[in-house]
Amino acid sequence: MRVAIIVFDGFDEIDTFVALGLLARLGPLGWRTQLAAPVARATSRNGVSVEVQQPLAFANRADGVLFGGNLYARAIAEGIGQRGAPLAALALDPLRQTIGAQGSGTLLLARLGLLGDMPACTDTATRPWVVEAGVRVLEDEPFHARGALATACGGMTAAACLAAWVMLRHAGPGAAASALRDAAPAGDADAWVRRVLGAVRPFVEASR
Repeated sequence: MRVAIIVFDGFDEIDTFVALGLLARLGPLGWRTQLAAPVARATSRNGVSVEVQQPLAFANRADGVLFGGNLYARAIAEGIGQRGAPLAALALDPLRQTIGAQGSGTLLLARLGLLGDMPACTDTATRPWVVEAGVRVLEDEPFHARGALATACGGMTAAACLAAWVMLRHAGPGAAASALRDAAPAGDADAWVRRVLGAVRPFVEASR
């Protein structure tokens, strides 16, 4: 299982590193989770620079693709369809890939035309732009999925939900619970794992 977490300059650290940390725990099962970007080195919204492991085109070959939030998501979205735009190298396909986004990353899925008539979750600041892109935003749901597509609101729990959704779809409940428990808050591990899995399990079961 190959998973690409897409980053650009201005990426949100929580969205990116929480998902990466959880999915990387399935390395012993043959999973390979890597950052993919149009640059060799990406700098986060708070000035943290990281070496990127894969070019953006890696996402086209990956089995799973995740988009986190980004400080410049609106500008990136507005460039979609233009020659030389940051997302020009992407050709994602939900018929063969598991694709998710959270926060302002939902705007990128919307502008890429991947959501269709599926309602979506996003953060409050990004909501008007997602609506402008023709997508109905869910007000009271932190996570929503349909088939191989999922979106979540922003923050740490959203990142955990997206990672858990990918793990449930492709590795099963045992592997997902084990990976989540390794990163769960001390003293609240079982309850936290139940909350995260409880938020995403109905969508996985509905798609089978």
